[in-house]
Amino acid sequence: MKLTFHGAVRTVTGSQHLIEVNGKKILLDCGLYQGSRQESYRRNQNLPFNCNEIDVLVLSHAHIDHSGNIPNLVKNGFQGDIFCTYATRDLCAIMLRDSAKIQQHDIEYLNKKLRKKNLPLAEPLYVMEDVLASLKLFVGLGYERPFQIMPGVRLTFYDAGHILGSAMVALDIVDQESKRDVRLVFSGDVGRPNRPILNDPTMLDAADVLLVESTYGNRIHPELESASKRLEQIVNETFKRGGKLIMPAFAVGRSQELVYRLHQLVENGDISPRLPVYVDSPLAIDATGIYRLHPEAYDAEVETFLATDRHGDPFGFDMMHYTRSTRESKELNFLHEPAVIISASGMAEAGRILHHLKNNIEDPRNTILITGWQAPNTLGRRLVEKQPVVKIFGEEYELKAQVEVINGFSAHADKNELLDWTGHFKQRPSHTFIVHGEEESSLAFAETLRRQQGFQHVTVPELGQTFTI
Repeated sequence: MKLTFHGAVRTVTGSQHLIEVNGKKILLDCGLYQGSRQESYRRNQNLPFNCNEIDVLVLSHAHIDHSGNIPNLVKNGFQGDIFCTYATRDLCAIMLRDSAKIQQHDIEYLNKKLRKKNLPLAEPLYVMEDVLASLKLFVGLGYERPFQIMPGVRLTFYDAGHILGSAMVALDIVDQESKRDVRLVFSGDVGRPNRPILNDPTMLDAADVLLVESTYGNRIHPELESASKRLEQIVNETFKRGGKLIMPAFAVGRSQELVYRLHQLVENGDISPRLPVYVDSPLAIDATGIYRLHPEAYDAEVETFLATDRHGDPFGFDMMHYTRSTRESKELNFLHEPAVIISASGMAEAGRILHHLKNNIEDPRNTILITGWQAPNTLGRRLVEKQPVVKIFGEEYELKAQVEVINGFSAHADKNELLDWTGHFKQRPSHTFIVHGEEESSLAFAETLRRQQGFQHVTVPELGQTFTI
């Protein structure tokens, strides 16, 4: 059996891991690499394998850095099954279409520059037709329902607790060449225990070969309760100033958690029931609808909350408003009373959030609340750094609004939570590969596994590196 790591090694984007066994090829994830515009386009356009030769794709979850290049895979000849959970398929149906729109927009922007320089025009990675063709190949499976995906290979998904539908992948393989049975486990993105809405990550006790993420392999998160308390404090302080609370948030996962947290605060009487809350992101609205369709993924906390909540909806309450149309979004510019506005994108790089920031950044009564990691050179990072002047749509604006940061809402397990998960293996895997983390984090987590839990043969792969097991 061979393993080749084509993405999300010594970085956190572009998850793609290729397994070759029994003359077949299984691809784990097919995500978009996200970095500088030029490098991203080059790497995403040129998939590092022959797409016709991939027999099966197994998808851990719907986030674009794990699923976003599937239409390009199909465009270039892949015609096999795409196995994922039911909720992941539903989320991909909206997220991949949204990605195609973004591809088109980015290429139009790039081609304007190329025309001025009389250079050849670029093409999008894929278009809507490629997305629709790929969606025909998706096959949904339930958690903990073993399914034979090819002779000698049985797939089982386990709840990863990261976002709706996220899964850990277990492949039970009869390796004909080595005449042995091998259990390969891919952690996907491991969620955090005791978070609202979703079930806790499943603890697995057996793996011969382990691929484990390391996003926060060298860091510890703040307590979730302190994050919720801080959210309550920021909402109330902004309300008393008569200001608006502007929250850039990722459309899938973070937006739903923030709405649920605010719903709890309203029902508990911790924030004003008269404070309107707006979710202004069509993708987030669509994703919230899919969250509503999958109550089987809810944890006991949400079930208890719903049993006593008069609305019967974790994402809906009296002052909750979902603004889908452009007209409704523009009307928020004329609000004069306090309000909470949640809008994409999460790093404030595109979308409706830019209009809300432009219209509210120079009012000291307002607050901009950052609840997720902000990549370097993004507007979100500049806001976190509290740069006195920032550019939005090419125009300079003075940062007079308050800027607050809450780091406790991360959907990724931290170092201790990852160690708790790996610590449940009754026997240590014979081979462990550390993926999906910046180099410093991955190397640190590899050393921690060796030192604290006695893992042998722990490797942090280089991009494109192949291993024979």
